[in-house]
Amino acid sequence: MALRIATFNAENLMQRFDFSGFRNELRRDRAIQMVEVRDEAHFQALESARIVAHTDDKMQLTALAIADTRADIVCLQEVENLAALSAFEYGYLYKMIGSGYRRKYLVEGNDGRGIDVAVMTRDETADGDPIEFVGLQSHAHRTYGEMGLYDEALKAAGEQPHERVFRRDCLELDFRVGGKPLTLFVTHLKSMGGNGNGKDDRLATMPIRAAEARAVRAIIEDKFGRDRAAAMRWLVCGDLNDYRERIIVDGDRQTGYRFTPVEEERSGFDPLVENGFAASLVDRRQPMERWTLYHSRGPAEQHLCQLDYILASPSLAASNPLAVPDIIRNGQPWRTPFPPGQEVGRYPRTGWDRPKSSDHCPVVVTLNMV
Repeated sequence: MALRIATFNAENLMQRFDFSGFRNELRRDRAIQMVEVRDEAHFQALESARIVAHTDDKMQLTALAIADTRADIVCLQEVENLAALSAFEYGYLYKMIGSGYRRKYLVEGNDGRGIDVAVMTRDETADGDPIEFVGLQSHAHRTYGEMGLYDEALKAAGEQPHERVFRRDCLELDFRVGGKPLTLFVTHLKSMGGNGNGKDDRLATMPIRAAEARAVRAIIEDKFGRDRAAAMRWLVCGDLNDYRERIIVDGDRQTGYRFTPVEEERSGFDPLVENGFAASLVDRRQPMERWTLYHSRGPAEQHLCQLDYILASPSLAASNPLAVPDIIRNGQPWRTPFPPGQEVGRYPRTGWDRPKSSDHCPVVVTLNMV
């Protein structure tokens, strides 16, 4: 009995307009920067036209990426609400796969931009086994103090004990797949961006991600029991916004690219994989093949890294020793440099930087629910 499950940061799957760029030029799109804006009404008209023109291509490419996962369950990040997800599924994804992901789950989380984690499921797997929803629990309300997570590192990062742990949520969902229980913990950890006060932004924000990871681990241990968690069927899926390794990219498209893999001393999600608590299934790919995102601030700062993860419980990983995730990269923009031998055919109308399916790549794996 096989289950195919994917995780994907769909990058701003939203319905609403964001007009904050009128007063804050740092939030103003680069296309609008090229236009002389007369007043706020003019700005709103320009921004509305830009978003509508951009959205159709972007949603088609996002739908293509999801369709290519062929997943029975899709865990998503950066979804505004169920209305946006339903409109996307009906207007775009349906045209590619037909009647597919009828069941959708989302709880409003803590993100200031209103981007949440969500899950879509089919009624049954490709093999015909039923996917039954059992229950859902949001953990967006949990605080550092309540969970006993507050420490000096969080204090130094400017956090307070009463503040909420999760920047978005850890959405806990229980299913029965062909009668077998499976629990998903879907999350989107704190980004590596922010004001590091002269420090490396990744290191400055790492204590927050580490606290979120410790919270996810505590939620799992509380649910199953610390001694029994390893034996249960569960997955942590999502954008963990950190990496344990990356591929430094040198050069440009005129002179050619050079790719150098490097390892990092630590990451913000270490508490989830320390001492074998969970297994990162993408680790079963070769190091040069694990990346899910291209980061660039110009030729002087480029790297490929993995931000998107499917972490399996020890028992689920052990019962699927040959399960190696696929990474769908066809929706990456043309500016993304691919290491030798990894090039893929881009989707039609993919641009140099945009439109694209997302800045992230979907990760998908087939698991045997024994």
